[in-house]
Amino acid sequence: MTSQPVTVLGECVADAFTDPGRTGPGRAAGPAGLFLRVLPGGGPANTAVALARLGTPARFLGRLSGDVFGDLFRERLTASGVDLTQCVAAPEPSALAVADLDVHGRATYSFLAEGAADWQWTAAELAAVEPAGSVCVHTGSLALVREPGGRRVEEYLAVARRSATVCVDPNVRPLLVRPAVYRERMDHWCALADILRLSEDDLGELLPGVEPEDACDTWHAAGARLVVVTRGPRGALVSLDGDRRTVPAPPTDVVDTVGAGDAFTAGLLHALAGLGRLGGRLEDLTLDEAAACCAYAALVAARTCAVPGADPPWGGELPRPPG
Repeated sequence: MTSQPVTVLGECVADAFTDPGRTGPGRAAGPAGLFLRVLPGGGPANTAVALARLGTPARFLGRLSGDVFGDLFRERLTASGVDLTQCVAAPEPSALAVADLDVHGRATYSFLAEGAADWQWTAAELAAVEPAGSVCVHTGSLALVREPGGRRVEEYLAVARRSATVCVDPNVRPLLVRPAVYRERMDHWCALADILRLSEDDLGELLPGVEPEDACDTWHAAGARLVVVTRGPRGALVSLDGDRRTVPAPPTDVVDTVGAGDAFTAGLLHALAGLGRLGGRLEDLTLDEAAACCAYAALVAARTCAVPGADPPWGGELPRPPG
């Protein structure tokens, strides 16, 4: 396994899950007897936690508030082994997402995120962080697209890719940012990224009505070498420079799907790091290797779906990744 860290740049979000009629630790009463169970989340933070638990050194680069949720984020990240030394202590509040789970464990979100710490990156804050030494920089979700910080994150990726593999997960959130904004930026993100990991729902927002294979070709043409579209229980489509393979999802008793995509991304990067494929433009990566890494990632995601919330497994609980 690589001793070089993966840097994850992005947000932490406090996930408040609706918990009607229940009381207990971690629950706050809302209107009309509705209780909320608050857990630390946010796609990039979830990915950093999963990477560290799997055994890949993970650095989180985020703007962490000094409020009660910021303390919750720090505790969770540190307990999972994530390096927080390059985080910024932010005066703004944390973002809050209220997640409502359907009978299949799928979450829909509403957000309280205006003016939150995560999107307020300044050029000086990111210029102070040296990307050299990281084998990969992963980002995506709201911190990449919300202003004023989103363009500065893009500028950081342009510098980071000189020495590191770049991975992007758009993680489209149409309630907060119009899908058209993501569409306008996708070609630029693909030009910066070596790896593009997104869900089938993301695909539907970004290229409505377009078949996944055709979408992969579009994003390859824009610059991304490895494109992975996750399809929940139907596994994942893996496309390396246009050569494709479908990877099945392990059978799972799903509790909920919160953090599953983030866990998949972490499993993929962990497995690629173990093969020594991170640190450049994936020059030596083969389709067989990419598919094997995605199969391992699907297992990490499945284990995350089998427990409540974004609680990815530790490396010792899983078979060894490929290589």
